[in-house]
Amino acid sequence: MENYFADPQRYNNGMQYERCGRSGVLLPKVSLGFWHNFGGVDPYERSREITHYAFDHGITHFDLANNYGPPYGSAEETMGRLMDDDFRPYRDELFISTKAGYDMWPGPYGNWGSRKYLMASLDQSLRRMHLDYVDLFYSHRYDPETPLEETLQALVDVVRSGKALYVGISRWPLEATRTAFRYLKERDVPCLIYQGKLNMLDREPQEEGILDLCREAGVGFISFSPLAQGLLTDRYLNGVPEDSRMSKGKFLRPDMLTDELLEKLRRWNAEAQDRGETLAEMALSWILDQPGVTSVLVGASSTAQLQKNLRCVK
Repeated sequence: MENYFADPQRYNNGMQYERCGRSGVLLPKVSLGFWHNFGGVDPYERSREITHYAFDHGITHFDLANNYGPPYGSAEETMGRLMDDDFRPYRDELFISTKAGYDMWPGPYGNWGSRKYLMASLDQSLRRMHLDYVDLFYSHRYDPETPLEETLQALVDVVRSGKALYVGISRWPLEATRTAFRYLKERDVPCLIYQGKLNMLDREPQEEGILDLCREAGVGFISFSPLAQGLLTDRYLNGVPEDSRMSKGKFLRPDMLTDELLEKLRRWNAEAQDRGETLAEMALSWILDQPGVTSVLVGASSTAQLQKNLRCVK
């Protein structure tokens, strides 16, 4: 295995950084998500190539969660190998996040938003990633059964314990988000960032007022699934390819590609071509142009795909 030496020009390769709300944190406009392509079923050398390319082009933010894989936990294990093999000398240049909220282990304590689950999950994540702390720890989803104060106080105590520098929430409804921002600020652990699904096909955070609330509260916003699982690329403009994510039917199903949606995608693709862009570039640029957006999370199955996605940074 060859030793990795980061590109000395990594901060001069075109990446731009955006202040995260009213914090001291600057995040790259494009961040790398580990949801797919970094699990135990994926080739480790490819994960190395993608993360090397990302860091060499100024992507300092790697986003994980406890159950990313598959199997669960394996994306974090990949991150641990990457730390040991490549990134340990650059730890202070990286902004690493993880989350807990979805099912992770059997029984009543391996899911949702209890203090028991959040604390135990973060300890497990740190062991898998070979880290002493994460830069950012999220409540991955709103728990309607657990008292909000229990979930939020766990986040406060995670920061006070030194196991995370900042905390965030993901996909919480508006009023619970408002409560979270207030509760955390009153305890001097302000919410750094909200992670939500925002793209040209799904504008729920805008329509529900989440983005406006983040701006008012000085909280950053990062979009996941910015290309709608590949719908906002040229991949499905002529139907469903045999080797595509949609053909496998787990997160995308062929029946989702209606005639109406296909017409809309083709119209947007024509607009993108008129602008001298791909549909994916235009879709990522659209998100970054929305007031209050700090960064977009992109996945990548190759360095070539990541290279294309980085063209949205202008």
